[in-house]
Amino acid sequence: MKTLHTVKAMSTILLFGLGIAINPATKAEDAPAATTNTGEEQAAWTPPPPPPDEFDWIQLNSGEWLKGEFKVLYDDSVEFDSDELGLLSLDWADIKQVRGATTFAVNIEGRDEVAGNLQVNGDQITIVAGEESQEFSRADVISIAHGAPKESNYWSAKFTLGLNISQGNSDRQDLNLALNTKRRTADSRFLTDYLGFYSKSDHIKTDDNHRLRSTYDIFKTRRFFWRPLLGEFFRDPFQNIDYQITAGAGAGYQLIDTSKTEWSISGGPAIKYTKFDTVEDGESKSESTPALWAGTNYDRALNSKMDLILGYSTIIGNQDSGGYTHHAIATLETELLSWLDFDTSFIWDHIQNPTRNSDGSIPDKDDYRFVIGLGIDY
Repeated sequence: MKTLHTVKAMSTILLFGLGIAINPATKAEDAPAATTNTGEEQAAWTPPPPPPDEFDWIQLNSGEWLKGEFKVLYDDSVEFDSDELGLLSLDWADIKQVRGATTFAVNIEGRDEVAGNLQVNGDQITIVAGEESQEFSRADVISIAHGAPKESNYWSAKFTLGLNISQGNSDRQDLNLALNTKRRTADSRFLTDYLGFYSKSDHIKTDDNHRLRSTYDIFKTRRFFWRPLLGEFFRDPFQNIDYQITAGAGAGYQLIDTSKTEWSISGGPAIKYTKFDTVEDGESKSESTPALWAGTNYDRALNSKMDLILGYSTIIGNQDSGGYTHHAIATLETELLSWLDFDTSFIWDHIQNPTRNSDGSIPDKDDYRFVIGLGIDY
């Protein structure tokens, strides 16, 4: 009898268990959700957005936020000044969001300049001025400039110095100096570049070369710009040029405009005036001529720290003024710090028809220079 009761109890337990297993009221969703080792079903954590304050904020595609001052957008490159990281150059394509704290001037293709508070979110740009809000496609933006009334916000500069001083059996002093300044607004650009070389060996001057060039551009589209002003001053007595002044105008076009590569061409008419250092008896001391000028600039980011910069400009006038002349420079720019660069440059100056000196000698047609220096960004 005891054995019979035991068998009945075990049968009841077994049937109860099977009932639970086959009960249609038991649903899979009633069971707790399974978790995976990768935690894919867990919501991704995101940091809170930055607070509204006096700083501009940008968010990179990686999700990182940077605090500082959004200075300018030109040629798909953003200059952003951070108190901790210094002046940064960022690819426009790498920026996901912008939250501007003050007024900005935005140049939109096919429209007049728009000013107001700047907000960028993905492919959309919003400009808020008072109670008015305007939205634009990010692809139509030509340039952005900080619109505060301070003139200093429109300017940037780079100063590069190379120096060699030796004493002993030979006393020698070599100095080369480069200064590049830019004033950029939403729809214009003013550039001034100076490049100079001065050398003495045993108290005798061996080099005295100076070139100052200014251009003013007005952007009509993302790629096309007018150049109503081009001016250049050049001096090199060793090329028998006391001074030479060129003034012209023209237009330009951006052949390549990506986050890594920029390539532009430009050209137009000009007038060139040359005063020679010395001439033979009976020859004119000066010469003026109508001319044509052309130029190209190529800038390629090799990696996050190194840029290759190529520049070429030519002026074609009559033979008495030198005929065809050109100035070509190739620079490898290496960033040491956010504000300090190490530059190596190769420079080639050419004059097709040099003017004879008073003693009848003819200057060489070509001058080559290899230059190294440290550059400071402002």
